[in-house]
Amino acid sequence: MRSFAYRAPATAEAALAELAGDPGAVYLAGGTNLVDLMRLGVARPRALVDLNGLLPHSVEETDAGGLLIGAGVRNSDLAAEPRVRRDYPVLSQALLSGASGQLRNMATVGGNLLQRTRCLYFQDVTKPCNKREPGSGCPAREGIHRDLGILGVSTHCIATNPSDMAVALAALDAVIHLDGVDGRRRVTLDELYRLPGDDPTRDTTLGRGELITAVELPAPSRLTRTSAYRKARDRRSYAFAVGAVAAAVVVDDGEVSEVRIALGAVAPRPWRARVAESALRGQALGLQAVKRAVAHEMERAELLPDNAFKAVLSANLTADVLIRLAGLDGEER
Repeated sequence: MRSFAYRAPATAEAALAELAGDPGAVYLAGGTNLVDLMRLGVARPRALVDLNGLLPHSVEETDAGGLLIGAGVRNSDLAAEPRVRRDYPVLSQALLSGASGQLRNMATVGGNLLQRTRCLYFQDVTKPCNKREPGSGCPAREGIHRDLGILGVSTHCIATNPSDMAVALAALDAVIHLDGVDGRRRVTLDELYRLPGDDPTRDTTLGRGELITAVELPAPSRLTRTSAYRKARDRRSYAFAVGAVAAAVVVDDGEVSEVRIALGAVAPRPWRARVAESALRGQALGLQAVKRAVAHEMERAELLPDNAFKAVLSANLTADVLIRLAGLDGEER
């Protein structure tokens, strides 16, 4: 057991200062991922800076009519929030599929967004891993890669982002509020997460000690209310996704007027399928139309022998969700 210091600052500003002054310190919120990584020896912080009680933990309406979700809100509470269930069902469904009840009771919104990959090689300190030890290699490419990425990956890393909630937020065009020693800023999900490129050690663009303080959702609309999350996993009970989709659609006069598609378990970040979205707008919604659209998205996929099925799985999941949301019957499917 490695020893570490525990610090409980009185304010968020003090927490920022703690991390700015100690490169060996990390933040602790729910701890549902960090503590596991410490037990495995993957994370070896010199100090834990406790954020519990320091982060916003309420859900409030914004001036624009959307929701501002504090980073300290527990996943269970957010999933049960009446406004989320009514106006953003895709988010509630993603949260409820994301973990066991016990974990959801502990996990926070901010921590959920920052959880690390579940790649077996990353979690096993006896194996090489470029994300954990730069330059050591990515044995997953020739080894066990069934659960790993096909989009946005590189020769250095094919790990996937494990968050269900983040996939839903990508489909909702959520904005992430950040606070750091250099001030506050707002970023999209695409701006928050990094693709691995030749440096897979950093998952996000966060600066040293920078904090997620809130997640902002746009004003509810017909599109956000007509949304859903679908997850494929190896067992019905708590398990990480093999494939997932968060989608929303509006159909007018038989044609798609607006659509959002975000894919999970296929990339180092929630993958907003903008190519597929563009292909569907103005088209009649049907099984083959959706499959063709997702196939266009997958033209840039890098498929390996054991994860190539994810391209087809993603298309099937997306088609199922969109067609159900549109209320099409069996013949129209």
